[in-house]
Amino acid sequence: MKDLVSIITPSYNSAEFIEETIQSVLNQTYENWEWLITDDLSKDNTVEILRKYNDPRIKLHVLEKNGGAGNARNKSLERAEGRYIAFLDSDDYWYPDYLKIMTEYMRDHRVELVYCNYSRCNEQLQPVLKDFIADRIVTFSNLLKTCRLAPVSTMYDTKRVGKFLFPVKSKREDHVMWLNLLKEIPEGHPVPQTLAKYRMRENSVSRKKKNIIMDQYLVYKDFMGFSTLKSLYYTANWAMNGFMKYSKIFN
Repeated sequence: MKDLVSIITPSYNSAEFIEETIQSVLNQTYENWEWLITDDLSKDNTVEILRKYNDPRIKLHVLEKNGGAGNARNKSLERAEGRYIAFLDSDDYWYPDYLKIMTEYMRDHRVELVYCNYSRCNEQLQPVLKDFIADRIVTFSNLLKTCRLAPVSTMYDTKRVGKFLFPVKSKREDHVMWLNLLKEIPEGHPVPQTLAKYRMRENSVSRKKKNIIMDQYLVYKDFMGFSTLKSLYYTANWAMNGFMKYSKIFN
């Protein structure tokens, strides 16, 4: 039997988009998955939409207090029983073979972490930037300068590395978690196929780069324990690479 995949999803006020996300999971050709959705006390009808689906693989937990995306992901991770951990935010989308191709690559190549290409789309899931291309080995060292790993396109093997939780006191919790994981393994491998869509919402915090320079600095200073000078060096590299990553808009 194929190994179980635990899909980790935080949801918050996602009613406008979450049905497309749900359908993308239900359409997966790899069927041995559990979907652990932790709702962070949504104020819209996100929870009502989720409860319409009777698939026993969908496991919804509603928090009593809003605690942020990192905390919601951790609550799902604590309940996860799968060998493989996959992340899917409540407004993103997978192509039908995402789980199949990613798990097969890890199994066949005996690697702990993989990431793939993904489309960068507007709210209607239409491309607005060139696809992000997974074209190089990821290590702790090169991940310090730019975060090539996105939740929608990355998977890891708990049998080989265990579980990694998100820091709840950082607004850059994804980057901190990936760095902590890559301290423990030699490298992550690219799967050079476009298997996901990342929705770039107008109000997304991740797109307001100028507002999170300090948060990124704290990734290095507080969470990695680097000196001030070293933290400034890596923050500058991250900012420059981030500009290049998002600046080439095409029509």
